[in-house]
Amino acid sequence: MDIVVKSIEEFEVNDKIEGYFIIKSAECRTASNSKKYLDFTIGDKTGEINAKYWNYKEGDEEIYTPNTLLKVRGLVTVWQGNNQFKIDRIRTTNKHDKVDISDFVPSAPNSAENMYDEVLKYILKIKNDDIRKIVETIIEQNVEKLMHYPAAKRNHHAIRSGLLYHTTTMLKAGEKLSEIYTFINTDLLYGGIILHDMAKINEMDASELGIVSDYTPEGQLLGHIIEGIKNIELVADKVGADREVTMLLQHMILSHHFEAEYGSPKKPMIPEAQLLHYLDILDASLYDMHKALNETKEGEFSNSIFSLDKRRIYKPKSLDSK
Repeated sequence: MDIVVKSIEEFEVNDKIEGYFIIKSAECRTASNSKKYLDFTIGDKTGEINAKYWNYKEGDEEIYTPNTLLKVRGLVTVWQGNNQFKIDRIRTTNKHDKVDISDFVPSAPNSAENMYDEVLKYILKIKNDDIRKIVETIIEQNVEKLMHYPAAKRNHHAIRSGLLYHTTTMLKAGEKLSEIYTFINTDLLYGGIILHDMAKINEMDASELGIVSDYTPEGQLLGHIIEGIKNIELVADKVGADREVTMLLQHMILSHHFEAEYGSPKKPMIPEAQLLHYLDILDASLYDMHKALNETKEGEFSNSIFSLDKRRIYKPKSLDSK
């Protein structure tokens, strides 16, 4: 069987692959026969795949850690309907490999700098001084991490600069919808969109590659919604913001997940919060659908998408006009 070089999205069962990939997660486990093995999620810009390394040697888990670039050789197999990669040979990369680690990290399609500039333009559109000052202050406090942070550990926008991408897409969609629903207060809407996930920077521990290693203690004990409204409270006091304005902006963040089981103790009680919730759902679900379609052949269904109640998305063969 010939050894081939392919991106993960091109992997097919029984392919013998050799190439460079980045470790997204790694765990030393014990099989039913008491033999240890390494369980990886490895990735490149096109996607990720579960991988198993059965030729474990003591101490390997200290070498092959998340965010490490690897050169591997192995076989693409299938397990419970999903592709899996069985690693036969493995090593970390060195300077002689001449690889650029940025080529192996899924990233937003737009540069972080351009997206950040877009956010600043929307902040300038906020006429209410209190909302604008709160948003500006929180943005300035988080700008360094905002440039590379993903919007999630898994699922939607779990890519480098994914949080900025999610935010700018929602801002554009929100602006268009506010032209239809003209009673929407765009100051509240833009402020809520920009801040609704900002505290994910405190919720997750992510490297400059945009890869989340774990949730922080604050993330596990409080979550980004509680952290978000707390941050607004602190900044509002600092800038002397109006109490009702502050409360309305906090309500936007508090209610954007809609259900208590997803972290929102209150459902939206103002139109701007209602719109924020559905913009969030729309952008996240369409992102996951688009990602699934990019990994699916025409005329076939995608793998089950966990974030979409395990739905499988169909990719039409053709929708060309006749």
